[in-house]
Amino acid sequence: MQSDDPTVIRSLAVHTDDVVAALEANAARDAGAVLRVTPPFNGRMRARLHLAGGEGAYDTDPEPIHLAPERLVDDEAPPYPTPDETEDELRERGEYSTDRHREYHAERVDTWREALRDHLVERTAVPAVAAGHDVDVLPLG
Repeated sequence: MQSDDPTVIRSLAVHTDDVVAALEANAARDAGAVLRVTPPFNGRMRARLHLAGGEGAYDTDPEPIHLAPERLVDDEAPPYPTPDETEDELRERGEYSTDRHREYHAERVDTWREALRDHLVERTAVPAVAAGHDVDVLPLG
């Protein structure tokens, strides 16, 4: 049954790679990446990677729901390794060079991406509902 009411949503399917990509895009360049849930709503919905504001203003009622990717990982999720942090780590070990930094940073980001997969939440609140509406999160991939 389709509805304009987001409280009919019981679960959100989301691809793990989309969550990781959104978190990385926001951490690395403040891209405004979200996971978008597009109406009409039903019990099982899909949240897809999206750049907020990229489509202009919505002319639908209700508007799509934008979930911050941080809502989909737990509080223990590791932070994104910044280039400054990885440079400092190499300098502290006396191993810094431009090439080594590039390689090491890429390794650390790959490790971070993989680690995030273990930190997806099982439930999250849908922000479009004033009183809060928790739904199951169903990871894909």
